[in-house]
Amino acid sequence: MTAAPRDVRQLLAEAASALPGVEGRHEAELLLLHVLERERSWLFAHATDPVAPAEAARFAGLLARRVAGEPVAYLVGHRGFWTLDLAVNTATLIPRPETELLVELALARLPVGTAAAVADLGTGSGAIALALASERPQATVVATDISAEALAVARANAARNGLQGVRFLQGAWFAPLQGQRFDLIASNPPYIASDDPHLQQGDLRHEPATALASGIDGLDDIRLIVAEAAAHLLPGGWLLIEHGWDQGAAIRALFTQAGLAQVHTERDLEDRDRVTRGCLPGAR
Repeated sequence: MTAAPRDVRQLLAEAASALPGVEGRHEAELLLLHVLERERSWLFAHATDPVAPAEAARFAGLLARRVAGEPVAYLVGHRGFWTLDLAVNTATLIPRPETELLVELALARLPVGTAAAVADLGTGSGAIALALASERPQATVVATDISAEALAVARANAARNGLQGVRFLQGAWFAPLQGQRFDLIASNPPYIASDDPHLQQGDLRHEPATALASGIDGLDDIRLIVAEAAAHLLPGGWLLIEHGWDQGAAIRALFTQAGLAQVHTERDLEDRDRVTRGCLPGAR
């Protein structure tokens, strides 16, 4: 006799033993909803719905890959950021909630209705550039990345979210922006030390190393960005960089050495240094 198909509740209960805890349960739900092509709101009213054997098998395969360490965002192919839904793959860093602080701080320096010029360096999936473009449609936003594969994802995300005005250029940091100046430059560059053991743990094992690590102290790319920023900022323009919790003092020193003013490090919701900002002296 063929066994009856298991229902949604049974599959999630079984997954709880493989992915324990509240976060594990949430991840299991995301994987199952991805397989079933349903929204989260569907889950609560359909807990006893049977799941076809083929779909249950596909869920089991994804669950096994998650247990082995693959990030949920790569398994389902997308991640929410700001108000957007962004496609991601192994060519891009997975957008994280803490980067939304960078977006908030940038928006505070981009008045509504102003046709500001904005650059996002190392855009990856396009998260920062697209979030800013969605909130400031009159701004001119350009995003750079050295990876052609990442830029393909970012362009697709612009189309996915109806934000066709953003320009994407290939090249390292400012290389594609010679001669251009901006009202605001934002970046979430690599900032982990190359020998940091966390790179071999959790989701970081599967994300592109070039988007995570930058030299022995994690600051190699940030040094390059800060050193060249003044040449690409308009008077009164802002540079905002996301960084590690223990790098605030070092980055403030770099900003000051580069001639930036009003240098300050903002803390995240966990009261850790997260974003340093500074502006080029002069009136707009």
